[in-house]
Amino acid sequence: MLTTLAVGNYRSLRDLVLPLSGLTVVTGPNGSGKSSLYRALRLLADASRNGAVAALAREGGLPSTLWAGPETVGRAVREGRSPVQGTVRTKAVGLRLGFAGDEFGYALDLGLPVPGRKTMFNLDPEFKREAVWSGPVLRPSALLADRAGPSVRTRVSSGAWGEDRFKIRLTDSMLSEFADPRACPELLVLRERIRSWRFYDHFRTDAAAPARQSRIGTRTPVLSHDGADLAAALQTIIEVGHASELAAVVDAAFPGSTLEVATQDSLLSVRFHQHGLLRPLSAAELSDGTLRFLLWVAALLTPRPPELLVLNEPETSLHPDLLPALAALIATAAKETQLVVVSHAQPLIRALAEIAEVGTLELEKEYGETKLAGQGRLDRPSWHWPSR
Repeated sequence: MLTTLAVGNYRSLRDLVLPLSGLTVVTGPNGSGKSSLYRALRLLADASRNGAVAALAREGGLPSTLWAGPETVGRAVREGRSPVQGTVRTKAVGLRLGFAGDEFGYALDLGLPVPGRKTMFNLDPEFKREAVWSGPVLRPSALLADRAGPSVRTRVSSGAWGEDRFKIRLTDSMLSEFADPRACPELLVLRERIRSWRFYDHFRTDAAAPARQSRIGTRTPVLSHDGADLAAALQTIIEVGHASELAAVVDAAFPGSTLEVATQDSLLSVRFHQHGLLRPLSAAELSDGTLRFLLWVAALLTPRPPELLVLNEPETSLHPDLLPALAALIATAAKETQLVVVSHAQPLIRALAEIAEVGTLELEKEYGETKLAGQGRLDRPSWHWPSR
């Protein structure tokens, strides 16, 4: 389980170190940095598939995602005696992401290319540092794999650093490009754990949404990010032996209603039986809220729980009456996997707190910087970034 998440210089997250629990709810007003925190977690997951550079490019490149404020906010600014002004930087500019858990920790430091190199890709960030360590805190003696620029070194079974130094490209992560089980088996284990992380963000429910279409079905233990395989995912839940749990969730949300998956010419489709109607409704006929709730059911009752499941504003388009049922669904999923839920819906947060042990993180903005409300310097989890 992850116990600490750290982000530096990513959008409004200039210097954020957060404690994580088995079920963590991230909340705060609009513009407080909740979406940036969600994106930061996705960037960490992208690094394990060598997709961090491409993900940053989709956001406009590294310069567009870096903290836009001054390196430090002076006392005069905090006391209102002076406007915010730029200062001369004393540290290298870079985007830093990392996490730690009981077993392993990982951190990366992305920076701009060295000026003067002949390339048309001068917005591609480079990996300046990467580190993997054992235990919850980075210490020199706990390092398992250490990357500086293009050079990677690993520890051998005796605990000493191996004589070989491995070379990788500056735009590649060692998580994806270097995973030799003989050189550092822990790196391979960590990579596969990160790759199991799952993210769901704003399912489409418009008339042309993939979830409304009938599809050829295959066993689907993991719902796709767009919900296109909703019928197959629900049928998989039924066939692996969780039909009663599925029926209970649907009845709790829509009393007297039942759900089935029909097949015709190898195409699977959802059929929703609602109390008072003479025929079942197809996915194309369901309201946006009903369809979205069924998508969350398929995502959270997955027969293959991930190491980490991250939900971004799952309350979107749901009627307030559905939030207690959604909370119960999230609490049930949290028994099998670690969850991070980003939400500003107080009824959902209160419903979760009544039935599960929740770690609530409330974000706020101060001079454009995202902070954890009520967190002082001494309240932060122990965290150290690898130096360049």
